[in-house]
Amino acid sequence: MCKTEASQKLLGKKASMRISNSHLQQLTIFTTVLTGAGIGTMYYLLQKNFAASDYHRLALQELEACPVAMESLGAPPLKVHNIHLTDRYNRVDKHTAQIKIPVTGIKTGGYLCASSLRDPNTNRWNLKQAVLKLREGNAIDLLNPPSTTAQSHAAGHADGVDVGRWH
Repeated sequence: MCKTEASQKLLGKKASMRISNSHLQQLTIFTTVLTGAGIGTMYYLLQKNFAASDYHRLALQELEACPVAMESLGAPPLKVHNIHLTDRYNRVDKHTAQIKIPVTGIKTGGYLCASSLRDPNTNRWNLKQAVLKLREGNAIDLLNPPSTTAQSHAAGHADGVDVGRWH
């Protein structure tokens, strides 16, 4: 037998070798862990980008500046939760941003629903609408808040505010 025939037989045997089940299990576990870590990292970075954005920051500043809304939540302390990435009402493009930020206080929680437009001249975000929608179904318009003397009615509905699309 010549050298080339022997090497072809050897290569043929290696090509037909089977991978053991334990090696396949290890490969599956490794791939699963690596994929999970990648997805977790992507989720973390997306949440970090949302929290650092101007439209997110402007909405939270408006909430914190409204004593009626803060009192209704039982804040401070105000807990701001991660945005639900799968919520179809969270939309951001180059010119508009519409987000629902989950917030809670000691008394209750709800969603801070905000809509912002980017000014093409200054390239800055401007808050168009900011509404705190409480779990009980009541809403507070943060851009036109009720007076502080009407705090007992703070849990009333925000008149003329389009919150029907926000669930």
